[in-house]
Amino acid sequence: MADGSAGFRVETERLVLRDWQGDADWAAFFRHTNTPAVMQWLGGVLDEEHRQIQRNRVENCVANNGHCFWLVQRKADGGHLSGEVLGFCGLKRADAPGSTVTGAMEIGWRFREDAWGKGYAREAAEAAMNAGFEAFGADEIVALTVIDNRPSWGLMIRLGMKRREDLDYADARYDPPWRDTIIYSIAREDWEKQR
Repeated sequence: MADGSAGFRVETERLVLRDWQGDADWAAFFRHTNTPAVMQWLGGVLDEEHRQIQRNRVENCVANNGHCFWLVQRKADGGHLSGEVLGFCGLKRADAPGSTVTGAMEIGWRFREDAWGKGYAREAAEAAMNAGFEAFGADEIVALTVIDNRPSWGLMIRLGMKRREDLDYADARYDPPWRDTIIYSIAREDWEKQR
């Protein structure tokens, strides 16, 4: 699973989740995921300044916590997306201004459009959750989205997460439809029961 000496790396049946390795990884990630379809519920397509802000945020998260959202690559298996960057998936400490879950272990993901509907996000999220509970000692993991992002909260449900309306909040950094944040969560004991 995770190999601390060489950075984070987890392999699933079809995927590799790993630490970022510089400019080429970020260029591939943004090329494939900074599109109108992918960014529809994530604040819209990012300009160069905001792409750099996002990269800085992830790199600072790694520096402060030892982990964040990992790059997700398809394994080299000869398939259509063999070795390709599919997106990211991983764990960070929730830190949005005004959040009701600040400091909680938060799982997140973003995948390119031609990787949707193939189970990659679930496969990566399950690996990230395992790392959260087993390697990083989380007692609970939360996930955030907006109510209209049905694919995202649908995955949260398939992961065994429960809706936490008591934790919903408005993110003042955004206007509707991105402002109103909904929360799902899963406790360690519930994750262990479903494994």
